[in-house]
Amino acid sequence: MEYIILFCLVILTILTLFIFLKIISSKTDVAILERLAKFEMSINDRNIEFERNLNRSFDLVSEKLDKKLNLIYDNVNSRLDDNFKKSNETFANILERLATIDNAQKKIDNLSTDIISLQSVLTDKKSRGIFGEVSLNHILYNIFGDNSKLYSIQQKLSNGYIVDCMLYAPLPLGSIAIDSKFPLENYQNMVDKTISSEDRKKYEKQFKLDFKKHVDDIANKYIIKEETSDQAIMFLPAEAIFAEINAYHQDLIDYAYNKRIWITSPTTLISTLTVIEMILKNIERDKYTSIIHQELNKLGNDFRLYKERWDKLARSVKTVNNDIDQVYITTEKISKKFENISQVKIENDNLLEENIEN
Repeated sequence: MEYIILFCLVILTILTLFIFLKIISSKTDVAILERLAKFEMSINDRNIEFERNLNRSFDLVSEKLDKKLNLIYDNVNSRLDDNFKKSNETFANILERLATIDNAQKKIDNLSTDIISLQSVLTDKKSRGIFGEVSLNHILYNIFGDNSKLYSIQQKLSNGYIVDCMLYAPLPLGSIAIDSKFPLENYQNMVDKTISSEDRKKYEKQFKLDFKKHVDDIANKYIIKEETSDQAIMFLPAEAIFAEINAYHQDLIDYAYNKRIWITSPTTLISTLTVIEMILKNIERDKYTSIIHQELNKLGNDFRLYKERWDKLARSVKTVNNDIDQVYITTEKISKKFENISQVKIENDNLLEENIEN
């Protein structure tokens, strides 16, 4: 029985505790719900604020991004425009240079044609001779001009030969003959590398024979005692031939030197004629200096005669001045005497008048 009562008490206690806990739990749920409701509202408010801030941030970021993109777009467009402009200028320059190259190529083609034509002309000995004469005349005209006193073209000598040019240099040189020679054929074969060395040696030997023959012709035809200078000039119109002789054929230079022949090319002939022109100008100036000196001597004699006559005139003038002074003194004396005489007469007249009155 006691156990049953105890059990019932325990059951009752448990029920009471359960009811109490139920009541407490019910109150706690209401508080929690209220807190949850407030928390939810707070979260909603914060979400709204966060959403606003996020939208505002997105707007700012979007605005800045748009500005950046616009700036990048402008820079890219500007650089693209500059690059396109430079590219266009480059292409224009390339086209212009291509046109220039094309014109140059045409000129080269024309020059090649002219060279071929010149080569065909120079294969003829007579044409080479005319070419050398024309080159010589051109150089002479450029140095001396149209001055027939300094040189003559196609001068006929006493032996009947005609020299290309006679240069009238000052003494002791005198009249110097200049003749144009153009030993081309054997020279071309001599320097042609496509020909065998043996054949080139043969052509070299023939070239030397041709050159020596030209030297002998000039020495025998155009150096005449008491008419021309004892020296003459060989004019080679081609610089290449002149350079070849000076570089590799000293024996030919010695041979010409022994024959009293000067070897010249267009360049060296210009230098030689320029020196002769300067000498002629100095001689002409010295001649006029001598004339001026003679005239000054004559003028000096005239000045001495003038001085003598001036001194004589000065002495005469001085003598006349002295005589004038003496005449002036005498005149003064006479004048004073006349004044004294006049004073005496006046006094006598006064006395006479006084006596008459008395």
